[in-house]
Amino acid sequence: MFYTIILTLFVVFISILLLGFRIFFFKDGKFPNIHIGGSQAMQKRKIGCATTQDREAQQNLDKKINITHLLNEISDQIN
Repeated sequence: MFYTIILTLFVVFISILLLGFRIFFFKDGKFPNIHIGGSQAMQKRKIGCATTQDREAQQNLDKKINITHLLNEISDQIN
């Protein structure tokens, strides 16, 4: 049982070391950007992640809606 725990700890240590290789051993080491918006090919096609696209849509929606105009249209349809 003791050898199993030691072997497990060794495997976990090696896994963490390999996963963090770039971070641990390079001066400006940081995690790579793996988001859709971080890809240059996706940026050229103007494709972003769902959260970014939703935020942009909400910002554009706020600018285009005129409440007075909307209320006038609704009252015209009722009458």
